Amino acid sequence: MPITARRVRLLTPLAALVFLGLALLIRAVDDGALRQYSGTALYASMVWSAALFIRPQMAPVPAGIVATVFCWVVEIAQLTGVPAALSARSLAARLALGAQFDPVDLAWYPAGVVPLVALHHLVRVRQRRTASTPDQPAELIPGGTG
Repeated sequence: MPITARRVRLLTPLAALVFLGLALLIRAVDDGALRQYSGTALYASMVWSAALFIRPQMAPVPAGIVATVFCWVVEIAQLTGVPAALSARSLAARLALGAQFDPVDLAWYPAGVVPLVALHHLVRVRQRRTASTPDQPAELIPGGTG
């Protein structure tokens, strides 16, 4: 089954919802470092999903770079105090922008993106292999009816 831009645009919001659900689940059951750092990594995973939603044909490494740099920019913006002021007024702003700079987060963003870049790469390689392999008759396909 080929991976089309349409299919990517259908799957990336679902992936983002899975990442969000996982983050909320961890948040409900843990009160420590796992809660903080998994939330940071999963936030980056959601940004990766958004990058692919916007540009479905983007290659894995550029998608990972876009997601990571976006997260770093948001984190560094926290040094200005603007995200903190917005976060004080809005839960949505707090979730999207954070409230205070944490240099450790700069390392956790790639931790949320790198596994997705690797998976994205593997899917693309598999798709290319499938596309370059000529169709086999059913009797030659293991489990085929022939």
